[in-house]
Amino acid sequence: MSGIDKKIVTVSVTGATGHIGYAILFRILSGNLFGKDIKVNLQIIDINDEKIKAALSGVAMEIEDSAFPALNNLSIHTDPTSGFNRADVAFLIGARPRGPGMERKDLLLANGKIFVAQGKALNESASRDVKVLVVGNPANTNAYIAMKSAPDLKKRNFSAMMRLDHNRAVAQLSKKLRCSVDKISQICVWGNHSPTMVVDVNNALLNESKRVIDQLDPDWISENLMPNVAKRGAAIIKQRGLSSAASAASAAVDHMHDWVNGTQSWTTMGIPSYGEYGIPEDLVFGFPTTCHNGGDISVVNNLVLDKAIKEKIKLSVDELIQEKENVADLIP
Repeated sequence: MSGIDKKIVTVSVTGATGHIGYAILFRILSGNLFGKDIKVNLQIIDINDEKIKAALSGVAMEIEDSAFPALNNLSIHTDPTSGFNRADVAFLIGARPRGPGMERKDLLLANGKIFVAQGKALNESASRDVKVLVVGNPANTNAYIAMKSAPDLKKRNFSAMMRLDHNRAVAQLSKKLRCSVDKISQICVWGNHSPTMVVDVNNALLNESKRVIDQLDPDWISENLMPNVAKRGAAIIKQRGLSSAASAASAAVDHMHDWVNGTQSWTTMGIPSYGEYGIPEDLVFGFPTTCHNGGDISVVNNLVLDKAIKEKIKLSVDELIQEKENVADLIP
């Protein structure tokens, strides 16, 4: 898919009965993701369980009842190979949540098996230019697993969602600076979608001209902005009793919209490294990126990173290397 040069786009969504999956389906069909003139073949996927299958049918009924002009065809799947058939875009949302007492390593191993199977299914049946966004956590390493399980697809067909962290950072800055979010540009979030992520505002601009960092107290950046973004998910769970769903779905749509249609400024995407900024090759890492030519992703190069940012980035690198080692036995 080179841009949207086709009139019908096939979109696959896993975990379609979950909170994020349910929230994203109606956004996809609104017409804002691909354009009002593009029709969507929507393939919704979830696990082969009687209760889940019934819920999947209920979701399909709601989609039908919404009478979206963009919907060309709707199909239900419990087998990822059929669910990813000819997919141009895939949202991998379904993943096992972290349970009480479960270590991150245990979560990685449990979800790793899911993303091995999904990577193999994508390799077998998806479009060779499929754009895959992994939302299910731990997103970066799950994207790495899926990528490694799909050897016939290009590495940068795969990405992990760091856009929620990016959006959270922009929202915090706009609130602090008392401006609308569209007045802030050139921020990024380096690293892993975890508390080790690194919010970088050293190059951020207000109204495309003023340096954001000149408008802020450095202590506010380190003591408020960074921890607030890193711990925002936990704070929402504490207040709402449930994890982020609508905001995660919104960020996933933002991510895919920019990937398909191109960016006006920087964004943040978790993508496989080719060694940029010294990040080990193949780690799926949050970088400042631009998108162009209907899907090409470029890392923003030649940024000067200060000592503090470099030290924080190393923590995220070390965490991702450890996660990679934890799942090594799962990789085909």
